[in-house]
Amino acid sequence: MSPIKPKFDFRALVTIESRPLRNYALKLTQDVEDADDLVQDTMLKAFTNEEKFAEGTNLKGWLYTIMKNIFINKYRRAMKSNIFHDDTENQYYINNTATAQRNDGDSNLVMKDIQHALADINDNLRTPFMMSYTGYKYEEIASQLKLPLGTVKVRIHNARKELSKRLSVYRDYSN
Repeated sequence: MSPIKPKFDFRALVTIESRPLRNYALKLTQDVEDADDLVQDTMLKAFTNEEKFAEGTNLKGWLYTIMKNIFINKYRRAMKSNIFHDDTENQYYINNTATAQRNDGDSNLVMKDIQHALADINDNLRTPFMMSYTGYKYEEIASQLKLPLGTVKVRIHNARKELSKRLSVYRDYSN
């Protein structure tokens, strides 16, 4: 006679994981209310998909994956809808994109600086770097330029370092 195996209590085990899930949700959302909503959505999805969970697999990992996917999908939806959340009285004007105009002034200036920095780099570095930037693989670059693969990698690395040095004002500005 084999011993009777206790019944797997999925709901109890999922509920036990709610506190660590909340901590993870706080790291993702950086907001208490959004974290609570994310935990609630995760628990709901877990309970409605209980039959998809195989006993003996990593419950915590399964729940964290559900949470991460919900978070990513919400983020993507928010980016697609292009809605800006604002709590001021003038929400209509801020969310109204019909009158909004795009200003590319900053990005145009940055692009000019990048082009000037690229123009100032030695051709031996710029050529492999630009080929890599446009999508060529290292092996293809080495073949076309008739250079050893290691040389191509070093030149691309050095070009990146040189560009980083020449454009350091942007790195320092963003920090």
